[in-house]
Amino acid sequence: MIKTALITGTTGQDGSYLAEFLLQKGYKVVGLHRRSSVNNFERINTFKNHKDFTLQEFDLTDPSSVITTISKYKPEEFYNLAAQSHVGTSFSQPTTTFEINTIGVVNILEAIRNYSPETKFYQASTSEMFGRSYNTDKNGNKYQDENTVFMPQSPYGVAKVAAHQMVQIYREAYGLHASSGILFNHESPRRGENFVTRKITKWIGEFVQSAKSEDFPKLRLGNLEARRDWGHAKDYVRAMWMMTQQVKADDYVICTEITRTVSEFLDRAFSLIGIDDWSDHVVVDSEFYRPAEVDYLRGVNKKARKTLGWYPGINFDDLVEDMVDNDIQKCEKLCHEKL
Repeated sequence: MIKTALITGTTGQDGSYLAEFLLQKGYKVVGLHRRSSVNNFERINTFKNHKDFTLQEFDLTDPSSVITTISKYKPEEFYNLAAQSHVGTSFSQPTTTFEINTIGVVNILEAIRNYSPETKFYQASTSEMFGRSYNTDKNGNKYQDENTVFMPQSPYGVAKVAAHQMVQIYREAYGLHASSGILFNHESPRRGENFVTRKITKWIGEFVQSAKSEDFPKLRLGNLEARRDWGHAKDYVRAMWMMTQQVKADDYVICTEITRTVSEFLDRAFSLIGIDDWSDHVVVDSEFYRPAEVDYLRGVNKKARKTLGWYPGINFDDLVEDMVDNDIQKCEKLCHEKL
């Protein structure tokens, strides 16, 4: 039987990788996207004309749009990857963040419950739900897992906690196959340019294209000592699919179990262009500090390894190299197109 999967946020980093992954597995994929006045289909150009891929306008904050779409397809699987996903933006747009990240999820769950109860649902939760909360192991090392208390430090985190707990309620109260992946930071060349990792690699691409000019504007960043557990988005979308293949729905932390600072990301990224000391190229700017900072995130993926058989396949060094190489090539291509 050929399965049909609906994916919200298909034009984003995770959605585009997941769509590719499912198409390779023989699915019919319906990519759901919110109407925009600008073309934002760059990430799906490689497969948007695939015979088993359909692109459809969709607004998860509009219950009628959600009901109509789910009733039409009655998909085997539904992956909700749409979100207002930038933590900093959530402070300036808290209402919009809550409408998309929480109310939108309730709209989907209600439509599945009433019109397609056999659909397996995946919700993209986030390590930002933990905020400043962590456990400590016998050696004094801090970590977060499925049992760590949520203590969000942003409107984004609060909205995601509410959605995460609604998924649990619909699973337990109505018997829906509804799972959440508590994903720690995951990056790739398709990461949005307003996220710190991509901001760094895009700057490096432009800097290289300038022939490393001394007059090139400096890279402006916020807290360089914030620690994150960084993985590759390709690995993490594989985990999403593995959750929907389980007989029993559940929630899983997806991470690498290794935490690094923004400074360490800079070390690796700049080393790839032959610069060991990047301090002359970077300025710490208070504008990029969050009103409430999350200083430390390091997950433990024991449950995912044991139950799903999932593990990360791409290491940190290769992740950064992938992003730097891509942005150097992209900037070189843009320069040639302008000539």
